[in-house]
Amino acid sequence: MEELGKVYQLIIPLSGHKMVFNLDAIVYSWIVMLLILVFGVMATRKRGVIPNYMQVLGELFVSKLYALTEDALGEDMAKTYAPLVCALFMFLVLCNWIGIIPHLEEPTKDLNTPLSLGVMGFFIAHYVGIKTKGFKAYAKEYFEPFFIMAPLNIIGELAKIVSISFRLFGNIMGGAIIILVVSYLTYSILLPPFLNAFFGIFVGAIQAFVFTMLTVVYISVQAK
Repeated sequence: MEELGKVYQLIIPLSGHKMVFNLDAIVYSWIVMLLILVFGVMATRKRGVIPNYMQVLGELFVSKLYALTEDALGEDMAKTYAPLVCALFMFLVLCNWIGIIPHLEEPTKDLNTPLSLGVMGFFIAHYVGIKTKGFKAYAKEYFEPFFIMAPLNIIGELAKIVSISFRLFGNIMGGAIIILVVSYLTYSILLPPFLNAFFGIFVGAIQAFVFTMLTVVYISVQAK
């Protein structure tokens, strides 16, 4: 139980202030990115008409997410944003799964990770809105149906960042706490393997998919 709440930090003094970095989240995020690079190299290294199992897995993964992106954004925009959607989902699902491995933790258990991805999706969605509608038409939407509704419309857009980020963070952190508490109570011999499978694999994949699809939906809404 002493592991609960323990965070390894790197603190850098800067002009009278302190910059605090969560070393666990940084290290495990880089491990996930390394795994993605290795998977990409293995899936594309020996491509052929008769694909190997890594190529099949890669093509299946990309084709399914590309189809979902195309349904939401249309064919033209899918060509631009489908690679982002694939990379986002792969990063998130591996971040959620890496906690299954002993002594490793999920980077998404740190709020900074899902929050930064939520902010990224927010800016991309509004960039698409400005690009497709023009700034004047884009800004006009915040004053509809009445001028006084502008503050509420702005708050509603900002709330999307909080909603998408805290949903992922809450589910991953909650699952980790449940596993840790039950492991302590049962001396790690009874339920933890099943809880790891449920929260790590099933819930982790579902939450990664939900986060990714919500990002696609936000982009789609701004593009219309």
